[in-house]
Amino acid sequence: MAGSAFRGTLSGMNELSPIVSEFATQEEADAYLAWLERKVAKSLADPRPPVPHDEAMARIRKMLAEKTNGKC
Repeated sequence: MAGSAFRGTLSGMNELSPIVSEFATQEEADAYLAWLERKVAKSLADPRPPVPHDEAMARIRKMLAEKTNGKC
């Protein structure tokens, strides 16, 4: 994903505005973007079938209920 649309958005800013960006410096923004691009690429390359949203949420609810003894 190098050269993604995100890079154009971030590099087009002269200053990182706290209203637009949560990063204090362009270096922080670039480091985050590189991390995000690696994470997305890894996810896209994962050969496992996707899990439907409802099934994923059911798994999470079950896990939370087990960990909190049903107090969730």
